[in-house]
Order: sequence, then structure tokens, then C-alpha cells
Amino acid sequence: MPDVVKIGTRGSQLALWQARWVQSAIRLRNPSLLIEIVTVKTLGDKILDTPLAMVGGKGLFVKEIEEALMDGRVDLAVHSLKDMPAGIPAGLCIGPIPQRENPHDVLISKSGRTLAQLPDGARIGTSSLRRAAQLLHIRPDVAILPLRGNLDTRIRKLETEDIDAIVLAAAGLKRLGLANTITEYLDSSIMLPAVGQGALCLELRKDDARIAEVVAGLNHSETQAVVRGERAFLNRLEGGCQIPIAAHGAVNNGRFSLQGLVANLDGSVIVRDKFSGPVAESAKVGITLAERLLSMGAKEILDELKANEHAPTQR
Repeated sequence: MPDVVKIGTRGSQLALWQARWVQSAIRLRNPSLLIEIVTVKTLGDKILDTPLAMVGGKGLFVKEIEEALMDGRVDLAVHSLKDMPAGIPAGLCIGPIPQRENPHDVLISKSGRTLAQLPDGARIGTSSLRRAAQLLHIRPDVAILPLRGNLDTRIRKLETEDIDAIVLAAAGLKRLGLANTITEYLDSSIMLPAVGQGALCLELRKDDARIAEVVAGLNHSETQAVVRGERAFLNRLEGGCQIPIAAHGAVNNGRFSLQGLVANLDGSVIVRDKFSGPVAESAKVGITLAERLLSMGAKEILDELKANEHAPTQR
């Protein structure tokens, strides 16, 4: 066993909560082990005045932590799984996946009104293209306002700025003891969550048997199977933060079922379907569902969004 284990994490309140949870879980199994938390500032933490899709999308909250892991400054990285890009750097791997928190999105409104009750033209804050597209599909009358910052910052902006409601992940609010602020849990028929939302990702060096032993026992097999299917879906679509893609998997009666969608930016077109199969074949289910969506019209949406993403900026 190593004498000291250094956990790399972002410095936000939620990221630190997640790292401390992992620290406590490891300590329960290795009470004599010294475990330190090392905060790393990522590009996503530095650029707060620009929507994520315009900055570069996936990897914004993990790249610098992965670099610290590769050069030995930290021994283990703790991320939100939804922030993880499809590709993992050579020499690193995703380790155990602990049990997932509630994966759904929620609405917090100033007035206590639900999404259906908000007045025409209501102003809703989110910088997620996935959330914006699904909101506009249900409520094309609302105005979507960009909303960046840590969880507490975004909640504060609801009070200080001209915004009627904001949409956030339930998991972060529950972990920080803020579930009482939630006005409405958004059903998956209204808002499919991001791939991996609510799950933690423990990333480590592939050849580090000592750390693999330290984190052994933290894996939740059902969560691992579910997120494997969701990530296979995302990877087959080659999606990132610049494209509204959503998926939600679940295990019922020994079967893995997956819902997924691809939308255009204004939510006027959504291609959606579901598929199921054995839990052991969750990745295959994810790939099959992605291919079904591609054949149903998602390919045209993705091609157009990717073409616009690489088009020269008009000034």
C-alpha cells in the first residue's frame, strides 16, 4: 500500500464534497492510510463568462487533473462522470464507479411554479445545450439565458439576476444538502439527463496496482453497467457539449433499458427512441440505440451541428 494517496479534484464546493466522499470511503477500508486532497484549477473553472459549447465542451473540467495524474502530482482523480470525454488519455483508465445519485434534472423557480406553470416568455437560466433544446421543445415560448458558475453561484444568480427559473442536476443539490430548494424534478419524458449524470468517476493510472487495490470495493456493479451503456451510446454518436445529446439507462428485472435522444439547438427537432437488452450487454444496447437514432434522422442533425461548429465565424 502507498503511504499517502493524493486525490486530485476541482476546487468547487461540489467537487470537494465528491472528493471527500471518496476519501471517506477509502479510509473506511484502509483506516491507517493518509489521504490528501489536491485541488486543480481546470480551464472550465477559469473561463466563466462564455458558454461551455463555445469554449470547447468535453474535457474542460478534467484535462488539467488528468495531466496531474499522468505526471504523478496526484494518484487518483475524482470527476463527475458527465464531464468525462469519450476518449481517455493513454496510460489512464476509469476505475470503480460508485453508486449513482439521482440522475435527473430539476427546476428551481423564484415563484415556486413548475415548468408548466411558468408564464409565457419566462426566462430560464442554463448554459447546457441539452437542457435548452429540451426546454424549448416543451416550452418554445421561454427565453433561455446563459448561466455559468459553480452550483452555489448559479443558485445565487436566480435571486440577483432577471431570471425566473434555473435548471440544475438533482445530484449536486442533494449532495450539498440543497434539495429543499428544488421546485420540480423534471421527468425523463420532459428532460432526459446527460450521459453519466449523477455518477462519480474515479480515474487512475493503468499500471498503478497499488491505487487499484486502494479503491477496490468502491464499485457499484449496476451503476457501472448503466453508465457503460450510456457512454457507449454517446461514443457511437461522437457527441460532446456542442451537441444536444441525452440518455438515461436503468436496470429492471435483470434487463438494461436505455432511452436516448439527439436534438437540434432550438428543440424544434428531437429524434428519440429506447432499446433494451441483457445487463451484461449494456454497451451493445447503447451502440444499437445510437445506430437506431442515426437511421431515424439524428445523423442529419449531427452533421449540420458539426458543420456549423467548424464554420468560420462571421463578423
